[in-house]
Amino acid sequence: MRITNLNPGHDIGASAWFVDLEGHKLLLDSGIHPKREGREGVPRFDLVDKEEVDAIVLTHCHHDHVGSLPVALQKFPHAHVLMTELSYFLVERILHNSVNVMQRQREELGIREYPLFTHEEVDEYAAVFQGFKYRREIDCTPAHQTRAGKRSPTLEFFDAGHTLGSAGVLVRGEKQTVFYTGDVCFHDQTILRGAQFGEVRADVMIMETTRGGREKKAGFSRASEVRRFEESILEVLRGKGSVLIPAFALGRTQEVLAILALMMREGRLKRQPVYLGGLGRVFTEIYDLEAHRANRQHAGLKLTEALDLQVLSPKQVQSMRLSGGNLFVLTAGMMNPNTAAHDLALRMMRDERHGIFFVGYADPETPGGRLKASRNGEEFWFSEPGGDVKRRCRLEDFDMTAHADRDDLLDLVGQVDPRVVALGHGDAEARDWFAGKIRDRYPRIRVVQPGPGEVMEA
Repeated sequence: MRITNLNPGHDIGASAWFVDLEGHKLLLDSGIHPKREGREGVPRFDLVDKEEVDAIVLTHCHHDHVGSLPVALQKFPHAHVLMTELSYFLVERILHNSVNVMQRQREELGIREYPLFTHEEVDEYAAVFQGFKYRREIDCTPAHQTRAGKRSPTLEFFDAGHTLGSAGVLVRGEKQTVFYTGDVCFHDQTILRGAQFGEVRADVMIMETTRGGREKKAGFSRASEVRRFEESILEVLRGKGSVLIPAFALGRTQEVLAILALMMREGRLKRQPVYLGGLGRVFTEIYDLEAHRANRQHAGLKLTEALDLQVLSPKQVQSMRLSGGNLFVLTAGMMNPNTAAHDLALRMMRDERHGIFFVGYADPETPGGRLKASRNGEEFWFSEPGGDVKRRCRLEDFDMTAHADRDDLLDLVGQVDPRVVALGHGDAEARDWFAGKIRDRYPRIRVVQPGPGEVMEA
């Protein structure tokens, strides 16, 4: 088995792994780097562009795992694209939105390489997308395309509990197996239940390490963090302020909406409109429509029925009266310029009545990250259009991660019991923590940290 890390950076970036398993060529994920522009953010497909890729396998539909899929298909036009059936309902919308974003960035930022692919290409490539149920073993390549004299490897998707459609992937060859965790969450969230990896065993394991550098606080529980989140919302609303919750469109937005819906159902929060972005509304509708296919809590909770969801228009962002208690769940977690979250934050942060509540990661080099690090009453640089500002609003950060705690992932290594573990999708501190702990607890397992473009034999 030969595995190449195609992520162009050493951090959480464009997830993509090239796997040559007994002569069969697979690409596991095809992401795009959130901190890099143009083709610098695309996986290192140039290292394998002479290979005949049989299949591209997707773990889930977040941009850092799927955002460069059409670019991969430009390189590997004969590859089949395999994913869970739930991801199948999401992937085209994700990619079409990416085209819109790249077209806007071409005009606003002058990135002449954009768009890296077109709406027409997304429509054309969609013909080779295939969605499958969890726990169904399928051939990686159709029988008529199987390499001469070689049986196709099979793959099986396991529910990863991270977001709608997310999966760990087990690939079985004739002599070896490889398990790729993708992004995984073992604890139950408000909507989705935790991962169901069953009794997976594999010779080689490719594992995410996102929270390897983050120790779980003593006494912490997600339930208590949700209660703190709920009470913070109520405190701001009682003071006639508004609440802004920046959240990624797929996953975080639906989790926040579910919390609000349950609060209203229980009478702890009055029924009122909840303002969100258009893409968040689309994914929320899909969450509702596909509830019967997902392993979720509150299966009968339809967010579009339980809540008065209203898509916020650009005019409302600038003109809406903020006193009196509005709820905004806006789909731009990093608060980048020219987004509703960015512009609304500029209006709200100067007023101590309002609250801006983060429920996920915000890169320190983005406006959201700088706001998160700001001190009350002290001037800081927010963004190019926003300039220097002073924050006086209430600001909170809630740990409602959709990634596994590091100790749970360490236990997973013992369950899978591989010969080799390849560490990725984390910063150096996170990967080093796992490398040391795996060597201490499971000394017979070989641990590797392949850097950008590096090849490992297993």
